[in-house]
Amino acid sequence: MRAPTILLLGPVLGLWACTASRPLADDPETAAARELVTQNVNATLFQNASAEVAWLYEQGYAFARVKLDANLSVPDSLPPAVIVDVDETVLDNSPYELENIRAGRSYSPSTWKAWTARAEARACPGALDFLTYAASRGCAVYYITNRDADEKGATIANLARLGFPMADSAHVRTMEGTSDKTARREDVGRAHRVVLLVGDQLTDFEQVLKDRSAEMGLPSMYMMSARLAKDFILLPNATYGYWRDGITGKGTAVEKRDRVGTFIEQRTR
Repeated sequence: MRAPTILLLGPVLGLWACTASRPLADDPETAAARELVTQNVNATLFQNASAEVAWLYEQGYAFARVKLDANLSVPDSLPPAVIVDVDETVLDNSPYELENIRAGRSYSPSTWKAWTARAEARACPGALDFLTYAASRGCAVYYITNRDADEKGATIANLARLGFPMADSAHVRTMEGTSDKTARREDVGRAHRVVLLVGDQLTDFEQVLKDRSAEMGLPSMYMMSARLAKDFILLPNATYGYWRDGITGKGTAVEKRDRVGTFIEQRTR
């Protein structure tokens, strides 16, 4: 009776071997995560490689000089300061986004911290020249970032390696408990007159602009347009931000992907 059993198992084992050699289909969550990564490809390529983005940065920082000079022309008893964000404002992290795409993964705290620990980000176009100029005009430079406190040393090392002014513990303010930068900005403002802010998110100017529940935040932005025009420079970031969170929301990859689909459907009716 053994021989017939072996004959029967032979084809079954062959079929199992064939099946095992093929990659298993992604589960819904992994498939959705891959879709979200794919949706970010063009934005990341634009951010990383386009002359258009390079010029937007150069143009933004050239305009920053104009605003800085205008604001410095108004006398004040306090010494002046410029506040800048770090990521996608003075440091370019698009290589990290490219690495994610190549690996078929999205952002995670562990891969992000592995990237920042390398301290290899290059300077965003125009950033170093502008901040060097601001320092030459007597401005203190503060880097207010939502990198975690355990990333502070590597962030300072990255900024210092590129030659950014005042790249030290006193001037690099990392996140401590909240992503809201209001308290950190106010702390700088107690000893300085903040003459200009620069960032890639509207919240680098005012936290209330995080809310995108009404028309993706446009009414709030326009209500604040006079202040933004005088005191803020916004730089391009097509890869992530509160603009995207306003569409995807929080939750699983499946939920985020489905919200993107719903948003597009609503916008194309």
